[in-house]
Amino acid sequence: MEPKEAVVNLVDRFQRNRDTYRSQGYNETQVRQEFINPFFEALGWDVANRAGYAEPYKDVIHEDAIKVGGATKAPDYCFRIGGTRKFFLEAKKPSVDVKGDIAPAYQLRRYGWSAKLPLSILTDFEEFAVYDCRQRPKPTDGAATGRILYLTYGDYLDRFSEIYDVFARESVLRGSFDKFAESATGKRGTQEVDAAFLAEIEGWREALAKNLALRNPSLSVRDLNFAVQVTIDRIIFLRMCEDRGIEPYAQLQALLNGGRVYPRLVDILHQADDRYNSGLFDFRADALTPSLAIDDKVLKDLFSRLYYPESPYEFSVLGADILGNVYEQFLGKVIRLTAGHQAKVEEKPEVKKAGGVYYTPTYICDYIVKQTVGKLVEGKTPKQVSKLRILDPACGSGSFLLAAYQYLLDWHRDWYVAHGPEKHTEEIYVVGRGIPPRQRANDQKPSEDGTRAERDFSPYDYRLTTREKKRILLNNLYGVDIDSQAVEVTKLSLLLKVLEGENKDTLESQLSLWRERALPDLGNNIKCGNSLIGPDFYQQQTLALDEEEMNRINAFDWEREFPEVMKAGGFDAVIGNPPYIRIQTMKEWAPREVEFYKQRYRSASKGNYDIYVVFVERGLQLLNAKGRLGFILPHKFFNAKYGEALRKIVSDGKHIAEVVHFGDQQVFAGATTYTCLMFLDKGGVPKCRFVKAHDLSAWRNNEAVEEGDVPAAKVAAAEWNFAIGRGASLFERLSEMPVKLGDVAKLFVGLQTDADDVFILEQVSERGDIVVCHSNATGADHEFESAHLKRLLKGSLNIRRYSLSGVNKRLIFPYETRGTKSVLLGIKEYQARFPRTWEYLESNRKRLSSRNKGRLPTDEWHGYVYRKNHTLFECPKLLVPSIATGACFAADLSGDYFFVGSGGGGGGGYGITISEDTAFVPLYLLGVLNSSVSDAFLKSISTPFRGGYLALNRQYIQQLPIRPIDFSSPTDVAKHDHMVELVERMLDLHKRLAAAQTPHDKELLQRQINATDQQIDRLVYELYELTEEEIGIVEVRQ
Repeated sequence: MEPKEAVVNLVDRFQRNRDTYRSQGYNETQVRQEFINPFFEALGWDVANRAGYAEPYKDVIHEDAIKVGGATKAPDYCFRIGGTRKFFLEAKKPSVDVKGDIAPAYQLRRYGWSAKLPLSILTDFEEFAVYDCRQRPKPTDGAATGRILYLTYGDYLDRFSEIYDVFARESVLRGSFDKFAESATGKRGTQEVDAAFLAEIEGWREALAKNLALRNPSLSVRDLNFAVQVTIDRIIFLRMCEDRGIEPYAQLQALLNGGRVYPRLVDILHQADDRYNSGLFDFRADALTPSLAIDDKVLKDLFSRLYYPESPYEFSVLGADILGNVYEQFLGKVIRLTAGHQAKVEEKPEVKKAGGVYYTPTYICDYIVKQTVGKLVEGKTPKQVSKLRILDPACGSGSFLLAAYQYLLDWHRDWYVAHGPEKHTEEIYVVGRGIPPRQRANDQKPSEDGTRAERDFSPYDYRLTTREKKRILLNNLYGVDIDSQAVEVTKLSLLLKVLEGENKDTLESQLSLWRERALPDLGNNIKCGNSLIGPDFYQQQTLALDEEEMNRINAFDWEREFPEVMKAGGFDAVIGNPPYIRIQTMKEWAPREVEFYKQRYRSASKGNYDIYVVFVERGLQLLNAKGRLGFILPHKFFNAKYGEALRKIVSDGKHIAEVVHFGDQQVFAGATTYTCLMFLDKGGVPKCRFVKAHDLSAWRNNEAVEEGDVPAAKVAAAEWNFAIGRGASLFERLSEMPVKLGDVAKLFVGLQTDADDVFILEQVSERGDIVVCHSNATGADHEFESAHLKRLLKGSLNIRRYSLSGVNKRLIFPYETRGTKSVLLGIKEYQARFPRTWEYLESNRKRLSSRNKGRLPTDEWHGYVYRKNHTLFECPKLLVPSIATGACFAADLSGDYFFVGSGGGGGGGYGITISEDTAFVPLYLLGVLNSSVSDAFLKSISTPFRGGYLALNRQYIQQLPIRPIDFSSPTDVAKHDHMVELVERMLDLHKRLAAAQTPHDKELLQRQINATDQQIDRLVYELYELTEEEIGIVEVRQ
């Protein structure tokens, strides 16, 4: 039957018996079975799971209806694609006023908002309401708040196409649902649940910290941080268990009545320890918190915001990824104590320098787990898998361990079902009873039409027992983090995952059967320590460490902490997202550690490296002989000088097995970080699978992306520029050309004044030998000697392809070239020759003298801190900005222009001077560098940035292949001279274009420029001997 025809029949049946269906006697279960289920079956959803899929793969999940406090604690339907939630549907009986009743709308929006779903549906079939769930729900909201679509059953036929195009399964797969949701954005009051919950628990932290510090004056700062964190963790754990029906509902809310709130809370925590046996409630290890004093008001304020209707949070659907994201941000701050023992919450220094904390998206965690853990379990039995040891050495809030745990849970369940569930009665049970299948003699089977009554089950609805989930967790998963609070959060996240899908009935039936408590103690699996620093650190210290340094460094002895794993050779998998911290930043608060890394790790031996390269090296060391590493990390080390040591480690061992390169695609929300996924095999592999995922959406949806194999022999310590696909052979041929730009020219970086606001000026006017410029340092205009100030370029702002444009900046350059040296003008000479400029410098003396921590010589305060390449700026040179959309080279053949090495407002650039032993002229080189061949080559090797920009730093441009000229060959000389002629014409055309006044003149000149460009490209194709196929490859990349 066609979809619309099926809906026609449903509408007709409802219309004929409308009064019956709207009566109080017609209930929700009936409307679901007779109308809502068939309606969505008509839209292509397998509502009854006729395909017999296991729980993770079903289209539609019918949530267990947990009645708590008089309210249902889970939505009736969850519609999914590939196991990912897309929208909830809450069903009501037709006698309910969907349009006007506030309660069901608020409840649905709480579900959708808490699960971070953009849209969800409220329907009784007679009415159909779609709500935007991105707006934070409030109990005072009307039923229409957030409602973006309202239909009655009489609208279904006329607007069937609209319904089908958004909510049909095939439409959701095509992305139509996401586009519809996106078009509904921009509503006032939008605040995502993770941001709101983060603000909520940050408020708890501040209130608890201040009160604990006030009422417990002997608390140390470490104990205060622990007490606050563990109290919040315990409250969240219990509250989530309440909404899942595991804990008695509203037990925390009951503490609002009466006094002695904290002692009564401690009683509840002791009861939880009896049930769960978890380290979270272990008061033998934690003798501190039970004896603390906390004011009743603080806890009552906290508990009052945890329950319906005041609370917008529906903890039963609050996902592990949302909680992880919240906690990742939460862990970026720490509590400090003032001299007066007052608590203050501050951002950690490493977080402040990094610009925040960024949570790894679930799809990245899942892919890394699939390519590491997934490879390791292939072809194994549960007994063999039980021996696998999986580590995250910087586990943070536990997102990677959660992903690995979920993968292992799914794998074990599928294996047991596939190999005879009746043989594995202690490992799995049928959903709906909570006891092993061997004890279920009278279970109902599905009816012939595939529908099920409220508590029926299909043969595929199996879940792992809690006992088995605990066994897998303790056997397989390990984590380390330097932050003790992060360790506790990881434990909390994993414990909540153990209880996921359970309720009071399922837990009690299992626990009574095996006489066990519900949760494992993870103290031997998840540990606090510094993954990079071992006990040998202390042997190298000549000065004693104070207690604060000892706690911050937190050396970790792997052999002692994980003896069985290390004796067996190491871990089978190392996964995660290591910290990204530049070593210059670390030196500010961790100088001893930085020095240790330099001595201990090859990857830290040179350059201003980032700490993630050390984590890669350490991760490799921690693997056993057949182990596999999977990290998400910046791809900058592929080409950066500091990455050379790590590239050599990886290439020497032939470790690199796979790379997923995201180009300029942004993986982390709210951050601009250029990343890749890298997978290493400890034992070595013959080739690397290289994937260019430069369209993140296509890669996520398993659509075609460019990929290919790179032989291990082609991976070396030199820059990693992996060539794959149609252009690979051309790229390799160009890369193998013997002469590079770095061989025929000197590349030098621009000036670094360390006081740009003083030395760099904006020209306002010029008269005679006086120039008036505006200073950012003083905020005023000043007069300067024109002959003394240099014309200044700022990267991509002024350096364009074949031209220099919009130059209105001037530079105070307090040096002169004398002989072969650049000499700082002495104070007396400066005053005599350039009195106006000197007067300006004197007015900024305090600012200039404070540079370099005030260590400048007293007679050199007016100079630059960094003196480099000063004598080269007044030489004939080519110029290139440090960032552009492609090949972008210009000429300054008179040496009139200076330029900066870095900075905002255009950035920096590089100069290029041709070596004395090179015979060709600069204009020949300029034509080659600006050609389509060079452009295509740069796009193959350079770091991409957002907006289509490329890094044109020295490490990239020095690799450009240069076709030398044989001046004994008339043919070569003719090509050289023709190139020079074309480039001279190009430079003249660009000057005329800049001066053109009318659109007609500009268009004519642009046409001539385009034609000349094509002539230069054809000449370069000849010089480089490109085939027609290779020319096609080059031109496709433009």
